[in-house]
Amino acid sequence: MKVALIGASGKIGGRILAELLQRGHAVTAIARHPQGLPAQARVQAVQGDINHPEALSGLLRGHDLIASSAPFVPGISALLLQAVRGSGVKRFVVVGGAGTLRKADGSLVKDDPHIPKEWLPAINEGGELLKLLRADQQLDWTFFSPAALIGPGERTGKFRLGGDDLIVGADGKSSISYDDYAIAFVDEVEQSRHVRRRFTIGY
Repeated sequence: MKVALIGASGKIGGRILAELLQRGHAVTAIARHPQGLPAQARVQAVQGDINHPEALSGLLRGHDLIASSAPFVPGISALLLQAVRGSGVKRFVVVGGAGTLRKADGSLVKDDPHIPKEWLPAINEGGELLKLLRADQQLDWTFFSPAALIGPGERTGKFRLGGDDLIVGADGKSSISYDDYAIAFVDEVEQSRHVRRRFTIGY
Protein backbone atom coordinates (compact mmCIF):
# COMPACT_ATOMS: atom_id res chain seq x y z
CA MET A 1 0.00 0.00 0.00
CA LYS A 2 1.09 3.58 -0.58
CA VAL A 3 0.55 5.45 2.71
CA ALA A 4 0.94 9.14 3.55
CA LEU A 5 1.89 9.49 7.23
CA ILE A 6 1.46 12.93 8.81
CA GLY A 7 3.51 13.41 11.97
CA ALA A 8 5.99 10.70 11.05
CA SER A 9 8.77 12.03 13.27
CA GLY A 10 6.86 11.86 16.58
CA LYS A 11 7.09 9.22 19.28
CA ILE A 12 4.02 7.35 18.07
CA GLY A 13 4.44 8.33 14.41
CA GLY A 14 7.97 6.94 14.34
CA ARG A 15 6.73 3.57 15.58
CA ILE A 16 3.92 3.54 13.03
CA LEU A 17 6.42 4.38 10.28
CA ALA A 18 8.67 1.49 11.34
CA GLU A 19 5.72 -0.93 11.47
CA LEU A 20 4.50 0.12 8.01
CA LEU A 21 7.97 -0.39 6.55
CA GLN A 22 8.42 -3.74 8.27
CA ARG A 23 5.25 -4.95 6.57
CA GLY A 24 6.37 -3.81 3.14
CA HIS A 25 4.34 -0.63 2.60
CA ALA A 26 5.64 2.47 0.82
CA VAL A 27 5.40 5.60 2.96
CA THR A 28 5.47 9.31 2.28
CA ALA A 29 6.67 10.45 5.72
CA ILE A 30 5.47 14.00 6.37
CA ALA A 31 6.85 16.18 9.15
CA ARG A 32 7.55 19.85 9.78
CA HIS A 33 11.23 18.92 10.25
CA PRO A 34 11.82 15.78 8.17
CA GLN A 35 15.62 15.82 8.48
CA GLY A 36 15.55 13.21 11.26
CA LEU A 37 13.42 10.71 9.36
CA PRO A 38 15.07 7.47 8.22
CA ALA A 39 16.71 7.44 4.81
CA GLN A 40 15.80 4.00 3.51
CA ALA A 41 13.97 2.18 0.76
CA ARG A 42 10.22 2.81 0.50
CA VAL A 43 10.38 6.06 2.51
CA GLN A 44 10.00 9.48 0.94
CA ALA A 45 10.57 12.09 3.65
CA VAL A 46 8.93 15.45 2.89
CA GLN A 47 8.31 18.71 4.72
CA GLY A 48 4.65 19.48 5.41
CA ASP A 49 2.64 21.55 7.87
CA ILE A 50 -1.05 21.23 8.79
CA ASN A 51 -1.15 25.02 9.17
CA HIS A 52 -0.88 25.16 5.36
CA PRO A 53 -3.68 22.76 4.36
CA GLU A 54 -3.70 23.49 0.63
CA ALA A 55 -0.01 22.67 0.29
CA LEU A 56 -0.46 19.60 2.49
CA SER A 57 -3.33 18.39 0.29
CA GLY A 58 -0.91 18.34 -2.62
CA LEU A 59 1.46 16.08 -0.71
CA LEU A 60 -1.37 13.71 0.21
CA ARG A 61 -2.81 13.21 -3.28
CA GLY A 62 -2.32 9.88 -5.01
CA HIS A 63 -2.02 7.71 -1.88
CA ASP A 64 -4.12 4.69 -0.99
CA LEU A 65 -4.52 5.86 2.59
CA ILE A 66 -3.69 8.82 4.84
CA ALA A 67 -2.56 8.21 8.41
CA SER A 68 -2.05 10.96 10.96
CA SER A 69 -0.09 11.01 14.18
CA ALA A 70 -0.09 14.78 14.42
CA PRO A 71 -0.23 16.30 17.93
CA PHE A 72 -3.48 17.90 19.06
CA VAL A 73 -2.80 21.63 18.98
CA PRO A 74 -5.92 23.73 19.62
CA GLY A 75 -7.61 24.63 16.32
CA ILE A 76 -5.67 22.08 14.25
CA SER A 77 -8.47 19.56 13.61
CA ALA A 78 -10.41 21.63 11.06
CA LEU A 79 -7.21 22.39 9.14
CA LEU A 80 -6.21 18.71 9.15
CA LEU A 81 -9.57 17.65 7.75
CA GLN A 82 -9.43 20.40 5.15
CA ALA A 83 -6.11 19.01 3.92
CA VAL A 84 -7.32 15.41 3.91
CA ARG A 85 -10.59 16.19 2.12
CA GLY A 86 -8.76 18.31 -0.43
CA SER A 87 -6.46 15.42 -1.32
CA GLY A 88 -9.25 13.24 -2.74
CA VAL A 89 -8.08 10.26 -0.64
CA LYS A 90 -11.03 8.67 1.18
CA ARG A 91 -9.38 6.37 3.72
CA PHE A 92 -8.08 8.20 6.80
CA VAL A 93 -6.77 6.55 9.98
CA VAL A 94 -5.83 8.85 12.85
CA VAL A 95 -4.06 8.51 16.18
CA GLY A 96 -6.85 9.75 18.42
CA GLY A 97 -6.95 10.79 22.02
CA ALA A 98 -8.19 8.87 25.07
CA GLY A 99 -10.00 11.81 26.65
CA THR A 100 -13.46 10.96 25.28
CA LEU A 101 -13.36 7.29 26.32
CA ARG A 102 -15.87 6.25 28.98
CA LYS A 103 -14.71 4.97 32.34
CA ALA A 104 -16.54 2.28 34.31
CA ASP A 105 -18.47 4.88 36.32
CA GLY A 106 -19.81 6.48 33.11
CA SER A 107 -17.63 9.58 33.27
CA LEU A 108 -15.13 10.49 30.57
CA VAL A 109 -11.38 10.17 30.98
CA LYS A 110 -10.95 13.90 30.35
CA ASP A 111 -13.19 14.75 33.30
CA ASP A 112 -10.83 13.17 35.84
CA PRO A 113 -9.90 15.94 38.30
CA HIS A 114 -6.35 14.58 38.56
CA ILE A 115 -5.53 15.45 34.93
CA PRO A 116 -3.17 18.46 34.84
CA LYS A 117 -4.97 21.54 33.54
CA GLU A 118 -2.22 22.23 31.02
CA TRP A 119 -3.08 18.95 29.26
CA LEU A 120 -6.72 19.88 28.71
CA PRO A 121 -6.36 22.01 25.54
CA ALA A 122 -4.77 19.09 23.67
CA ILE A 123 -7.22 16.58 25.16
CA ASN A 124 -10.18 18.73 24.15
CA GLU A 125 -8.81 19.13 20.63
CA GLY A 126 -8.76 15.35 20.30
CA GLY A 127 -12.44 15.38 21.21
CA GLU A 128 -13.06 18.08 18.62
CA LEU A 129 -11.49 15.97 15.87
CA LEU A 130 -13.66 12.99 16.80
CA LYS A 131 -16.75 15.23 16.72
CA LEU A 132 -15.83 16.56 13.27
CA LEU A 133 -15.17 13.07 11.92
CA ARG A 134 -18.48 11.75 13.19
CA ALA A 135 -20.23 14.54 11.28
CA ASP A 136 -18.20 13.96 8.10
CA GLN A 137 -19.91 12.57 4.99
CA GLN A 138 -16.86 12.27 2.73
CA LEU A 139 -14.15 10.22 4.44
CA ASP A 140 -13.84 6.56 5.40
CA TRP A 141 -12.24 7.51 8.72
CA THR A 142 -11.03 5.61 11.78
CA PHE A 143 -10.17 7.30 15.09
CA PHE A 144 -7.91 5.02 17.15
CA SER A 145 -7.78 6.05 20.81
CA PRO A 146 -4.82 4.75 22.84
CA ALA A 147 -5.15 3.64 26.44
CA ALA A 148 -5.06 6.36 29.10
CA LEU A 149 -1.29 5.85 29.37
CA ILE A 150 0.88 5.27 26.30
CA GLY A 151 4.66 5.24 26.37
CA PRO A 152 7.83 3.18 25.94
CA GLY A 153 7.49 -0.52 26.64
CA GLU A 154 7.65 -3.99 25.22
CA ARG A 155 6.42 -5.08 21.82
CA THR A 156 4.27 -8.01 22.91
CA GLY A 157 1.61 -8.27 20.21
CA LYS A 158 -0.83 -9.12 23.02
CA PHE A 159 -3.51 -6.55 23.77
CA ARG A 160 -7.26 -6.03 23.82
CA LEU A 161 -9.37 -3.85 21.53
CA GLY A 162 -12.62 -2.09 22.40
CA GLY A 163 -14.99 0.63 21.29
CA ASP A 164 -15.85 3.73 23.30
CA ASP A 165 -15.02 2.32 26.76
CA LEU A 166 -11.59 2.66 28.40
CA ILE A 167 -9.78 -0.69 28.62
CA VAL A 168 -8.37 -1.32 32.09
CA GLY A 169 -6.05 -4.20 32.99
CA ALA A 170 -6.17 -6.52 35.98
CA ASP A 171 -3.76 -4.15 37.72
CA GLY A 172 -6.32 -1.34 37.52
CA LYS A 173 -4.27 0.60 34.97
CA SER A 174 -5.14 1.58 31.40
CA SER A 175 -1.92 1.37 29.43
CA ILE A 176 -0.30 0.39 26.12
CA SER A 177 3.22 0.61 24.71
CA TYR A 178 4.03 2.66 21.64
CA ASP A 179 5.06 -0.49 19.79
CA ASP A 180 1.92 -2.50 20.53
CA TYR A 181 -0.21 0.51 19.61
CA ALA A 182 1.65 0.70 16.29
CA ILE A 183 0.93 -2.98 15.60
CA ALA A 184 -2.80 -2.45 16.05
CA PHE A 185 -2.72 0.81 14.07
CA VAL A 186 -1.15 -0.87 11.03
CA ASP A 187 -3.53 -3.82 11.42
CA GLU A 188 -6.33 -1.29 10.93
CA VAL A 189 -4.55 0.24 7.94
CA GLU A 190 -4.42 -3.18 6.32
CA GLN A 191 -7.76 -4.65 7.41
CA SER A 192 -10.17 -1.67 7.73
CA ARG A 193 -12.20 -3.26 10.52
CA HIS A 194 -13.34 0.00 12.12
CA VAL A 195 -14.40 2.23 9.23
CA ARG A 196 -16.32 5.33 10.33
CA ARG A 197 -15.82 4.31 13.95
CA ARG A 198 -13.63 4.98 16.95
CA PHE A 199 -11.88 2.09 18.66
CA THR A 200 -9.37 1.73 21.45
CA ILE A 201 -6.65 -0.54 22.84
CA GLY A 202 -5.22 -1.61 26.18
CA TYR A 203 -3.66 -4.51 28.05
